[in-house]
Amino acid sequence: MTTTPNLSISPEKVAFVVTKAHQYEMEAAEPELLADLADDDSAPGTGGRGANTDRSELVSFIRGLNVDEQIDLVALTWLGRGDGSLENWDELRAQAAQAHNNRTATYLIETPMLGDYLEEALSEFGLSLEDFEGNI
Repeated sequence: MTTTPNLSISPEKVAFVVTKAHQYEMEAAEPELLADLADDDSAPGTGGRGANTDRSELVSFIRGLNVDEQIDLVALTWLGRGDGSLENWDELRAQAAQAHNNRTATYLIETPMLGDYLEEALSEFGLSLEDFEGNI
């Protein structure tokens, strides 16, 4: 039996990124659908949230993480995408560390299905997004 690797990033932070990534992906893909769901009675300028707001919030959050947390986030993305497994986590993380640069936030946000990959990676660690829904 393999032991679960320790993460530098908390699962709560990963769950936050998953939630924001899903919101951003949905808004980017379905802007007219979200416009239809908006309250017609709301005053202009009171909501103001949209794909750009979620993207900038996600960029700021990822940039605010320390280097080890950013590396873990990239490695988790790759794990969830199927580029490795928990058995070779150290190797996967080393590759993420080698690839780390100032564009980590942009790289992650521009990764299609980022939220799904991170969710899958959490499940590899025996965690579920539902475990953190009250904290987000």
